Parts: sequence; C-alpha cells; structure tokens
Amino acid sequence: MDLSRSARFAAALLVAALAAGCATTGQGSKKDPWEGMNRATHGFNTAVDNAVLKPVSTAYVKVVPGFAREGVNNFFDNLEDLNTGIQNILQGKPKEGFGDLGRLLVNTTLGVFGLWDVATPMGLEKHNEDFGQTLGVWGVGPGPYLVLPLLGPSTIRDAPARVVDPSWWFSEAVNPESLWWGIWGLEKVRTRANLIQSESVLDQAAIDKYTFIRDAWMQRRRNMVYDGSPPRAKDDEDE
Repeated sequence: MDLSRSARFAAALLVAALAAGCATTGQGSKKDPWEGMNRATHGFNTAVDNAVLKPVSTAYVKVVPGFAREGVNNFFDNLEDLNTGIQNILQGKPKEGFGDLGRLLVNTTLGVFGLWDVATPMGLEKHNEDFGQTLGVWGVGPGPYLVLPLLGPSTIRDAPARVVDPSWWFSEAVNPESLWWGIWGLEKVRTRANLIQSESVLDQAAIDKYTFIRDAWMQRRRNMVYDGSPPRAKDDEDE
C-alpha cells in the first residue's frame, strides 16, 4: 500500500520511538514505564527546539506582523475544523460536528481560505477534536506515555491516531514535495511561536520540566476526551 509522505513520516517516528523504548532499561511508573527512553527523547526535542525552533519562532514573531500571524493561525485552524467535525460526529455529537463543518464552509468561502475567522462572530463555536480523543470516547485507554521525536508528548493510543486524522491526508494534494515540507515547517513554527509567552511560566513553575509537561499533558488529554468533565480516576493507569 502506498502511504502518503506524512503517514510514512509519522510511522517512522513511532517506530523509532518504540525501538528506542525496547532498547532502554530503567524503572518507570505505571503511566510512564518508558521514562528513561522518554526523557532521552525529551532531551533530544529540547536540543532541537533550542537550536532551531525557538530561534526561528522568535524571529517569526519579531518579523511577521501580528495580523499576518493571526491569518496563518486561522488558516491552519480552519483545516483542523474538517477533522474536528468528523470526530465529533464519530463521538456521537452530530450538532457540534455539523457546526464544525459549517465553520469550515463559512471560513473557507467568506473568510478567504480560512485566513479570517468569520464563523465565530456568527455563533459557530470552535471545538478541538482528534481521532485519539475519539478512541478514548469509544473506551480505548491511553496506554503508556510516549514522547515522539520532534512531535513531543503522546501515548500509545494517540500516536498511531495521528496517521488517521485528515490533517495528515492533505499532503497528497500538495505538490511538489518541497511545498509540503514548507507548509509543515510553517505549521510547526507558528505552533511554537504561540507557546513563547507561556514558556516563562514553565521555567518558573517546573523544577523537573519533563515531569511537569508529562503530567500536564496527560491531564489535559483526559479532560479533552471527557469534554472537561472526566470521571474520578481510580489509579495511575486511568485516563
């Protein structure tokens, strides 16, 4: 089967992370049995961030005007509405799902390919759903915590789900391949740029950044699966 370039990329990252996990020894908690490998990957990601992503993102914020950065954010958020709409429908929330698809239609047309968010003032609420959350709604547990090279925090449930999300399928419509990598890079830069302001909070609050990020990310994912109202956890392995 001929996988898209994005699917191959995601699969390669997952295989690399799992292979590293098999070769890593050391104790971990029930929710993070591969802590040794995850910390090593976290260290690699931090090094790449300090050397490349953070400087590029900082320059992006300084050079690109605010209105242009907002347009970039709106463009990528608009693409995500397709996936969100499908996932809401799969989760048994058709009202929210068709509202998301309505946002996609309105912003793509009236908002000029999503550069302007005209759907929110019209009362079409923005949601954020993905296939990993859908699997959670269907009863699939998160499994162990897993840090992916370049992509960051995930779980055994959420990592493969990235390949299923329609946001990965867009690569098939983008040619030449250099253009796809350019769009992929821009998405990563704008995502990193959006985190610059919160970075100081992390620096001040966290003695162990790895543990802080892991626990915050796992809690956030659990809240997202249950739409902000998670049941009381029984133990560390629960969502």
